[in-house]
Amino acid sequence: MRYRQFGRCEFDVSALGFGCMRLPCVGGDQSAISEDEAVRMIRCAIDEGVNYVDTAYGYHRGNSEKLVGRALADGYRDRVKLATKLPVWLCESFDDFDRLLSEQLERLATDHVDCYLLHSLDKKSWSKARDMGVLDFLAKQLELGRIRYAGFSFHDAYEVFRIIVDAFDWDFCQIMLNYVDVEYQAGLAGLKYAASRGLAVVVMEPLRGGKLAANLPDEVVAALGVRGIGDDGGCGCVGAGSTGSEGWSPAEWALRWVWNLPEVSVALSGMSSMEQVVDNIRIASDAAPGALTERQLAVLARAREAYRARIKIACTECGYCQPCPQGVLIPDVFGLYNEAGVFNAWEGSKRMYAGIVKASKDASGCAECGRCEAACPQQLRVIELLKEAHAALAE
Repeated sequence: MRYRQFGRCEFDVSALGFGCMRLPCVGGDQSAISEDEAVRMIRCAIDEGVNYVDTAYGYHRGNSEKLVGRALADGYRDRVKLATKLPVWLCESFDDFDRLLSEQLERLATDHVDCYLLHSLDKKSWSKARDMGVLDFLAKQLELGRIRYAGFSFHDAYEVFRIIVDAFDWDFCQIMLNYVDVEYQAGLAGLKYAASRGLAVVVMEPLRGGKLAANLPDEVVAALGVRGIGDDGGCGCVGAGSTGSEGWSPAEWALRWVWNLPEVSVALSGMSSMEQVVDNIRIASDAAPGALTERQLAVLARAREAYRARIKIACTECGYCQPCPQGVLIPDVFGLYNEAGVFNAWEGSKRMYAGIVKASKDASGCAECGRCEAACPQQLRVIELLKEAHAALAE
């Protein structure tokens, strides 16, 4: 296993972190973790050198932290840096911060969390948590030793990311990054900015939730030169084809791109089978910063452009069209349509769109008032595109 320094902190972490959001489950029920197998997988990873384990309050409908606590018994807790996250959306007062951390420590069967994150910050949730005093809470818990390092995970625009980075003496942050989404959310710019401020950077979704590992569009298969690609439903898959002299699967191409970046401290993989654990450890033990050749980077650039060519709507999700007088979530609708088209993710996008329909915020509510089109800096034909997206997603 290769190791990297965790920002300005005085310890090293394994290049691969074990993300406990996609553990094996019984019968497709995300709350029913296959506990014995999950414990076996986590302990195998630790025995092979993984020393960063990441979970959160809500993963597996509240059961992930309990499982992780069990997996880290018998001396395994002392061998890892344990990360979990404060669900800021559940907090309505300052007291909620302490109550939830106490509950998490009990679930995890530990007296401290090494790396504690404010979970899934965006502009709105950040403002709410900040105004409730969350930074004072973090400072106090650091002083008490109940948490050792403070950070946040992020899902919003780069400009918002910089504001949050500059607001506190953070130890680390967690961002979504992969070879396709280089300008999405914090992106490469956010990676470099955080690193320049001394923060460790934890990368989530290096495989885009498995979308870069299996069920690839034909154009991407051609760009990577891979063969034998199928949808195995995994996110660290073995046997998903090989390419050229490297013999790399699509998952390996994607992981090696992330580990090629020297600013990345650790990349999380949500592993759901022992096969994925073994394969990801193999890749992490070989991949190194700056190791990809110009030819290999060019291959990934062609694959990125093949994905981008599949974008349905040139919406930047800037939000200028919001709020819609009819309550239509225009950026969300377009985002799901693009997600489906780019990554062949129709089933998941349709399922999520059904939730928007249930909330009566879908494209069918458009009254064609035209306010969105007047506000759109991309000059999109929003009204017609909403009809197109609805027809594709509401089947």
